[in-house]
Amino acid sequence: MKTINKINIDKIVELLKNADQPKSDFVRLMDSFNDPFLVLISCILSLRTNDKTTYPATLRMLKLGKTPKDFAKCELKELEKAIYPVGFYTNKAKQIIALSKELVEKYDSKVPNSIDELCKFNGVGRKTANLTLSRGFNEPAICVDVHVHRIFNRIGYVNTKTPEETEFALREKLPVKYWIDINTLLVTHGQNVCKPQKPMCNICPIKNYCNKII
Repeated sequence: MKTINKINIDKIVELLKNADQPKSDFVRLMDSFNDPFLVLISCILSLRTNDKTTYPATLRMLKLGKTPKDFAKCELKELEKAIYPVGFYTNKAKQIIALSKELVEKYDSKVPNSIDELCKFNGVGRKTANLTLSRGFNEPAICVDVHVHRIFNRIGYVNTKTPEETEFALREKLPVKYWIDINTLLVTHGQNVCKPQKPMCNICPIKNYCNKII
């Protein structure tokens, strides 16, 4: 398998930044947050749900509150109604309320800036924890979702079986300066061009660096 070196990764990131591909409304919303709690609960909503459904659900949820104290006292049925029809909305409503209560009672309403601490919350995995660190705290963290996992394997930068394997492989070779931005870049590229079933290779800005093409 072809291995992409650091110089090519620099070029890939440059090309993706200059490609001006449209971000989904949900991605733009997440990028606009400067609050770890909002990133955290919005990411929980997005799990196993497409952005078109998650975006309006997030806006409805944020009408109910914006702090752990707000959601700690939120009625379950009210939150369920607000976030419906995101996938597993009943479980997610319970998780958000329970997480908010725990933040209020054990963390003085402050989201911890540690992957290990974040992953202690029910419903929070490494993807959500990493996104909270990168987008909420502006700290270097690699959020690997299905797009990041698929595209990095497709171009040949890593050879991994799961998103978690991809995260740890990227920690070893992806320059830290790209950790925060790489999720938004590849999610946007994956939604617009490098799609799961029918990638649009003919218009791909990074096709000259892709193992699938070369």
